[in-house]
Amino acid sequence: MSKILSAVAWPYANGPRHIGHVAGFGVPSDVFSRYMRMVGHEVLMVSGTDEHGTPILVAADNEGVTPQELADRNNRIIVEDLVNLGLSYDLFTRTTTVNHEQVVQELFEGCRDNGYMVVQETPVAIDPKTGNTLPDRYIEGTCPICGAAGARGDQCDNCGNQLDPQDLVDPISKVSGLPPEFKSTEHYFLDLPALADALGAWLDTVEKDGKWRPNVISFSKHLLEDVRPRAMSRDISWGIPVPGWEDKPNKRLYVWFDAVVGYLSASVEWARRRAAAGVGTADDWREWWNNPEALSYYFMGKDNIVFHSQIWPAELLSYNGAGSRAGEPGRFGKLELPTQVVASEFLTMEGEKFSSSKGIVIYVRDVLSRYQPDALRYFISIAGPETSDSDFTWSEFVRRNNSELVAGWGNLVNRTCAMIAKNFGEIPPVGERAEIDVELLDQVQAGFAKVGDLIANHHQRAALTEIMRLVGEANAYVSRTEPFKLKAPTERERLGTILNTLIQAVSDLNTMMCVFLPHSANAIDATLGGSGDIAPMPRMEEVTDLDSGHPYPIITGDYTQVRAWESRPVIPGTPIAKPKPVFTKLEPTVVDEELARLEAAAGE
Repeated sequence: MSKILSAVAWPYANGPRHIGHVAGFGVPSDVFSRYMRMVGHEVLMVSGTDEHGTPILVAADNEGVTPQELADRNNRIIVEDLVNLGLSYDLFTRTTTVNHEQVVQELFEGCRDNGYMVVQETPVAIDPKTGNTLPDRYIEGTCPICGAAGARGDQCDNCGNQLDPQDLVDPISKVSGLPPEFKSTEHYFLDLPALADALGAWLDTVEKDGKWRPNVISFSKHLLEDVRPRAMSRDISWGIPVPGWEDKPNKRLYVWFDAVVGYLSASVEWARRRAAAGVGTADDWREWWNNPEALSYYFMGKDNIVFHSQIWPAELLSYNGAGSRAGEPGRFGKLELPTQVVASEFLTMEGEKFSSSKGIVIYVRDVLSRYQPDALRYFISIAGPETSDSDFTWSEFVRRNNSELVAGWGNLVNRTCAMIAKNFGEIPPVGERAEIDVELLDQVQAGFAKVGDLIANHHQRAALTEIMRLVGEANAYVSRTEPFKLKAPTERERLGTILNTLIQAVSDLNTMMCVFLPHSANAIDATLGGSGDIAPMPRMEEVTDLDSGHPYPIITGDYTQVRAWESRPVIPGTPIAKPKPVFTKLEPTVVDEELARLEAAAGE
């Protein structure tokens, strides 16, 4: 079995996260990680809140609080939401820890000492109203390459090209709406041209492997057509100090250099916390990072592809000394590059792009306060933006919840357990199975291999669709065998065999379903007479910084006791009580109520 690193994009802590965010990084990474644990791999799933950069400064200034206070508050909100959604992180931490700062500075120094960080003068954008440095993404204008409006200062989403703010036609600050002022200052640049050949060779290798999503590999290869040095420091007071520039307190490392190192720093913190608790050693993270046999999967939305298929691999290559300037790895040793960048497309809402400022948004917290978490997880998994943009509408959310979760899967569980409770009170013994019985069980059990292969290769929509097809087959089996008509004493053995067959199919389907719907899978397992912990759940834990003592919450959990990804025979004689519905049917009025909320938010 392999070591699997699930590296999950770091949600930015300038506010609560909306459902578009978790559709890109959250649910897909959790489904994959849960499955990999069930087939026996050692998974390390890490992430945290990204808390540096100008947007935090802007938001904090608007609220009249310090950046740390804003980060503390939003970190807690995000942690609570992700725990409630059931995302099974081994460690979800934050970028304002001393541990993170130390790991980031080590990476920077390694890249610099190997010659891949070069100092250059560059124009810097200043907001004329606030006097603050503007991050590239806070500057918009017309793309100088394709002419599209709304291009950002770092990238044009229309043509995919990397940009510099000063290249935009008619740029404006998103903070004040005024044209930015540019002044020339000194900064460190990552020498991407010196790493281009190594990056190209790596992308050629992963392209031949054929596992990357086509949209991700084509976009990543396209980036190599215009490689230039990329600034890795900023004029800002909120961020990680630049090693060697201690006399320049307003020079900080670029938040995107800082954030992607988080995958490594979170792994280091995970090992340190376990060692402090007497489990393993502080170097256990190396089994995922210095091990050529380990596999690493990075989950995000498509707007972050450039940072994960070019900038982060370039940082790793430069730290390893693997570019044209050569060099030697630093004290972390040779760090392995991503096995796969798993990027989802965009989720829109009611036909429009998510926009908190325009009120076109629904936050994770609001959905979870009104609806079951597995209803949201189901929608994201069955209709989310896996390989193409998709649209969240309240009418479709209600339809899928009612016709698929409630009337399909929930109905199968309820009718199975209700018939067993009424007729036997326990799982009945099985007699000789008829061909129709064997046919259903063979189909369901074959689903483990088919569904598992789809999940392993990041085709989660197809995997869940296959499970729901098998749910349909089980419901059809009930209609064909009509166990509710078998009432004569001479038919009791046949009734028991049908219901034993049916509950075996339901149990197997629940095992497959638990990676997608962990909350309801646990409830269904209890309904089937199990312990109700088929899907281990994450927990929020209050901790203090390992080095500074600053308090903050983390997400962690014990996922060692997982059910194997295989059929497990049901045990005759297991008590089965009259079931309660697992899923909540939604009234049609929900659609109008939610659309009214959206309209009210847009009008504020």
